[in-house]
Amino acid sequence: MISFLKTYFTEVFQAIKSLLSGMKLTGYYFTHPKNIITEEYPDNRATLKMADRFRGEVIMTHDEKNEHACTGCSACELACPNGTIKIINKFEINAEGKKKKAIDAFVYHLELCTMCNLCIVACPTDAIKMSPNFEHSVYDRRLLTKQLNHEGSKIREGVE
Repeated sequence: MISFLKTYFTEVFQAIKSLLSGMKLTGYYFTHPKNIITEEYPDNRATLKMADRFRGEVIMTHDEKNEHACTGCSACELACPNGTIKIINKFEINAEGKKKKAIDAFVYHLELCTMCNLCIVACPTDAIKMSPNFEHSVYDRRLLTKQLNHEGSKIREGVE
């Protein structure tokens, strides 16, 4: 019985010691408020700076002429571990009369994305990248399915 009480009080003492060591940092910031590094989101939206390596969502970059670098090779679709990306291809006939593969739709399911960056690494033309956007709260889940290629966009000249 005495060994049980000794073990019990030893564990209680260790728990209190662990709690106090964890509260030491909280107490320091309570007494030194100028050193606080906590971001006060959403009050600081205008000045919020995300880290350069932050992964928020996949975007497809377009230039001022509404052109992109995606060739429709589906490397990003194959690299994605959970089917977040779906590329729908079409075949266009160029000026020489040859069929050329182009993307009809680049569908991105944000609700499935794990932000693993594997699709970005797999893209041979750097057509897609991760953006720092992190505010994805919506009431309708269908809004999380996005078409990344803009309406009427086409492949940039010289990208193969």
